Parts: sequence; C-alpha cells; structure tokens
Amino acid sequence: QVHLVESGGGLVQAGGSLRLSCAASGSIFRINRMGWYRQTPGKQRELVADITNSGSTNYADSVKGRFTISRDNAKNTVYLQMNSLKPEDTAVYYCTADQPSFRYWGQGTQVTVSS
Repeated sequence: QVHLVESGGGLVQAGGSLRLSCAASGSIFRINRMGWYRQTPGKQRELVADITNSGSTNYADSVKGRFTISRDNAKNTVYLQMNSLKPEDTAVYYCTADQPSFRYWGQGTQVTVSS
C-alpha cells in the first residue's frame, strides 16, 4: 500500500507560478514511476508529466517548456514546478505512484489560474 499526500495548490494569476509537492509513504520500494494528472469538470483525467526512478521525464505537449517535474528520492517526494500559468491550467491535480501492476492516486489539489 502506498499513501500519497499532495500540497501546494491554490489561486494564482495568469503568468504566475506554483509548485506542487507529493510525498509518498508506505510500500514505496516498489514504485517505478511517479507523475501528475489533472482533471476539469466534464473532461477525462489527463497526464501532465511523469518521471521514472532513473529520472526520465515525459510531459504533455500543453505544458512543455512551462512545467518541470522532479523528484527527491531521499524524501520520497515528487514536485511539479508550474511557471507561466494559464487559465486553461485550472484543474484538480492528482499525484500518482506506479508499481508494476497498480497505480496509486493522491486525493487531488485544486489549482486555479485567474485571467
């Protein structure tokens, strides 16, 4: 079992920045990938970015060049630095942790970008 706790969401003006954090606890030794998804009402949850244990990263086209995912293995924490935020980035952001046969989800944190 893996427990994920997210923090760092909030309200920011367009062009501003936020940093999301996600701390993992529990059976973390089997995690091979962590990531961030987001969801807005009426839409499917979409991948924002993810990062493997070796540090390989993957980004949605819509956030490339603006968002950066990183992880601190010593703290079992993954971060999402979000710069140049746009109103369309408004969503609930969810942290994920992948084991070989299961994906864990955090409770979600709201990010609201005002125009």
